[in-house]
Amino acid sequence: MTSLDSTPFLSPPPDLPTTMRAQGLRHAARMIRRATGGSRRHMRVPSMTVRETAAQEIEERQVDWAYSPPVVALDAAWNSAFVFAASAVLYLTWSDSLRIPLRVWVVGYALQCLLHVVCVGVEFRRRRRRRIALLGGREDYFEDSSTMIKHLESANTMFSFMWWILGFYWICVGGYALQQDSPILYWLCIAFLVLDLFFVIFCVALASVVAAAVCCCLPCIIAILYVLTDRQGGASKEDIDLLRKYTFCRSDSEEKINEENERPCGGTMKECGTDSPVERTLTAEDAECCICLTVYEDGTELRELPCCHHFHCSCVDKWLYINSTCPLCKYDISKRNCDGEV
Repeated sequence: MTSLDSTPFLSPPPDLPTTMRAQGLRHAARMIRRATGGSRRHMRVPSMTVRETAAQEIEERQVDWAYSPPVVALDAAWNSAFVFAASAVLYLTWSDSLRIPLRVWVVGYALQCLLHVVCVGVEFRRRRRRRIALLGGREDYFEDSSTMIKHLESANTMFSFMWWILGFYWICVGGYALQQDSPILYWLCIAFLVLDLFFVIFCVALASVVAAAVCCCLPCIIAILYVLTDRQGGASKEDIDLLRKYTFCRSDSEEKINEENERPCGGTMKECGTDSPVERTLTAEDAECCICLTVYEDGTELRELPCCHHFHCSCVDKWLYINSTCPLCKYDISKRNCDGEV
């Protein structure tokens, strides 16, 4: 969303490639890592890779949520309220004499709200038709991506940014004289400008909180996604249960973790639930979960994926329920099971 968009529930311009949309939170995650570079322990590359993958997952889910029926309905109601308020005030102040053409600005503001509702409605219907076709088993379903609508929405977003600046300039130039000429119209413009600015601040603050949570408390983000998402694209419980489970044992039971430096201890992973268990040796650097950044303790249950990456069971299981790929290398465990590998 652009910085001064008057259509607050619109997702990033739909004509941008997924790789570009996914840069926002991942870039913020990198910035937070640099800002906290003087902390007791630097975040390792695998841990940062997991967080960038989680940020991309959030970006992709955001698009789905932005075009869900409740959000689309709320978006339409929000912008329709702006249009109704603008129409009512224009009718009440039709006879007022203004030194600055504020009516032109209000009309332009209302038109961009209407255009936004139309674009979102068209895109919502297109996505709904595609979803119905896929649920009906039509894997080869193809529909024009409505390029014109996407370009129109992008142009409307840019126009809203420029229009906000123009309105702010006119209000500042007119000042007290505009308030005397038409107080109702003046305060309506003030309300529109303030609401837009408030929403921009809210979006920036929310994005900062999410980026900080992805870096510092990724398990919380995964738990929220686990509760809120519809699990499309995630692995089934049967697929997850087929993955090997291990118990971690420290190489030296007398060795304690250095609490000041938070240095993990090496050990072995012993497979659970089998007569001839497989054992794997882990170095001190690898004896840490890349999701929660917690070192492995004696008796901790671990889950190893087919790509040989391992995590806490409680951390990676919830991730796999919402995304069937490894958070490190993006290996798809569901494809492995479909191929009949054990």
